[in-house]
Amino acid sequence: MAERLVFLTGHLAKARLERLLTGLGRTEFAWEIVDVGVKVAALMSEDIVKRRLTLTGDVDRVILPGRYRGNIEHLSEHFGVPFVRGPDEIADLPAFLGRAGKPPDLTRHDMRIFAEIVDAPMLSVEALMARASMLAAAGADVIDLGCLPETPFPLLAEAVRALKAQGFVVSVDSASADELSIGAHAGADYLLSLDENTLPLIFDHRATAVLIPSIPGDLDSLGRAITAAQKAGVAFIADPVLDPIHFGFAVSLGRFIEARRRWPDIELLMGTGNLTELTDADSSGVTAVLAGLCSELRIRNVLAVHVSPHTVRTIEEHDIARRVMLAACTDGALPRGYHPGLLQVHDRKPFTASTDDIEALAAQVRDANFRIAVAEDGIHVFNSKGHAVATDAFELFAGLDVNADGAHAFYLGAELTKAEIAWRLGKRYVQDEPLAWGVAAPAPETDRTRLAEPGKTLRARKER
Repeated sequence: MAERLVFLTGHLAKARLERLLTGLGRTEFAWEIVDVGVKVAALMSEDIVKRRLTLTGDVDRVILPGRYRGNIEHLSEHFGVPFVRGPDEIADLPAFLGRAGKPPDLTRHDMRIFAEIVDAPMLSVEALMARASMLAAAGADVIDLGCLPETPFPLLAEAVRALKAQGFVVSVDSASADELSIGAHAGADYLLSLDENTLPLIFDHRATAVLIPSIPGDLDSLGRAITAAQKAGVAFIADPVLDPIHFGFAVSLGRFIEARRRWPDIELLMGTGNLTELTDADSSGVTAVLAGLCSELRIRNVLAVHVSPHTVRTIEEHDIARRVMLAACTDGALPRGYHPGLLQVHDRKPFTASTDDIEALAAQVRDANFRIAVAEDGIHVFNSKGHAVATDAFELFAGLDVNADGAHAFYLGAELTKAEIAWRLGKRYVQDEPLAWGVAAPAPETDRTRLAEPGKTLRARKER
């Protein structure tokens, strides 16, 4: 008779847990999911479980979330059934159950990325083509030619036609009516940014208008532009405009929420650069939050820009963020455990072994080859001659006795430095493997398949 398992969970994780268990297909066990009535299952108490859980029929095991901190022995005694802790993460549950399970489907997204080339007027057509190819490879769907105030762009029409000829979707972004008109005549797919006064520029063209308020922050003027576009039968996307922190950021968030309330069915766009570019914070986290806001408000278009060196991978970050948010939304789950691409500085589970685990391993080593590992207490280096621990790689080197072996000294210096970086940042360290930086830095060629951002992997397969 098949083993019968009961999985305890909360509101937030139930849909994803059900999807994962269903995705296992035919299993060697029967299963049932019980929502104990709390939002986060890890916060359930022993008393809540005792009061709210009713077990019917023959149950062989009850699986609790790994972060449950109550006494499982008390629960086992109370219900007369073994209670066990599962893994911390739902994604690790198939391995816990002895099944490989399906990886999250990150091949899909529902968000269009406009990638702006901010210095487009300063570049040749050839340089623009090269930049466009890089942006498209990173995940951009639309190449946005950013025009500059009081800066001539004599190659604008030629650039639009050249990009279109190579199959790119193109937008022209300008405050100049003349440049927007040139872009429209050259065949641009989108024009950014029109308002109620400049909207007629697009009436005789097939381009899609990206509409903004004619008065900064005024949704009524944006509404008038929307009404005019609808009457004229013009395709459009509305942008309430996201402002920088301390220059209207909180109020602008309210505008997006109000815009979605007023116009529940229209396409919206959010320009994320005012946050990613103008905030000294790692852009991956900022992008994740903004992508989550877009997911909740059904904003299907984002305008991303890279000017500051700290946003060099912003398109890749937007690409993985939109895939993770769609997957999590589809699962009815938190955006956790889907992909590590936006976990660039720190890892969720940095230490794969405890100090006791490493000490037990060190006691079994019988050769002179150095092993290096990282635990919460620091960097461990050990071989048959000894075991040392430190939080500073330089403190370890003097005791390694490799002064006469330059190659070995170089190797140990590089590995110990990498281990120290991992320890200080809380990143996972594996000897002889590169540190993983998510989409912040390209992975070495030998590891591209393992660490590549899913959309890029998919595009590479299509190209082959």
